[in-house]
Amino acid sequence: MIKSMTSYGRTEHSGDWGEASCEIRTVNHRYLEMSLRLPEELRFLEQKIRDCISSKLKRGKVDCNIRFTQQEAVNDDLPVNQELLAKVIETAEATSTQLKSPAPLNALELLRWPGVLDKDVPEPEMIATPIFDLIEKTLQAAVETREREGEKIKAMVLERCTTSKSIVSNVREIMPTILDNIREKLLQRVQELSSEFNQDRLEQELLLLAQKMDVSEELDRLDAHIDEVSRVLEQKGPVGRRLDFLMQEMNRESNTLGSKSAHLDTTNSSVDLKVLIEQMREQIQNIE
Repeated sequence: MIKSMTSYGRTEHSGDWGEASCEIRTVNHRYLEMSLRLPEELRFLEQKIRDCISSKLKRGKVDCNIRFTQQEAVNDDLPVNQELLAKVIETAEATSTQLKSPAPLNALELLRWPGVLDKDVPEPEMIATPIFDLIEKTLQAAVETREREGEKIKAMVLERCTTSKSIVSNVREIMPTILDNIREKLLQRVQELSSEFNQDRLEQELLLLAQKMDVSEELDRLDAHIDEVSRVLEQKGPVGRRLDFLMQEMNRESNTLGSKSAHLDTTNSSVDLKVLIEQMREQIQNIE
């Protein structure tokens, strides 16, 4: 299934272990680039979280933000780190003696000092399972968004493929008529310029001109590339890079068609093809 690289997912979960939320945003990128923000309490899960995300997403810039609030136990006393508190007070009083107008120590400010209020470190086994469940649900929401966007891109690309196929078919049909008309005009022009001319030599020159203007190979390759795009769009897994390569090849053939053109119709067809290819390429840049 075709997937876009643009998505968003957010979920929340709570339990005896605390409360957590996970938010995942993805945008298009050449490779898989991951930015992970999580609290220190969950830092030990970082590598496993990265592995979990990379198992679901293969390309794109991924921003994952996890918030966690530990469930506080309701006790009569707050767990104060008395040893650290004593050191903080001692240092503060020693510093105050060096000040001309020292401010009195504030109890609330002391309690806000990092580490003064002890927090029970949650057991890894207790929080790992719900956190990963949370991430899985968020990833699933993001993947579903990618799939919905991917279906829209697929429909648009297939529509352009159908139009491109029609243009190629039309050029193939009109090319014999164009070549015949050019041949007739050249013969008429030669007859106007000279009453005596070498018919065999003229036929050779016309043959060389027809070979230079022949675009059958370009049309065949365009047909093959368009068919391949349609086939790749039905494949599973990441296909964005292959589709981007096919767009480059189609653009090259369209340019050659334009450079060989000796008629307004084929010139316009070349321009129309390049417009369609560019429209497809812009959308394909966002396919995983």
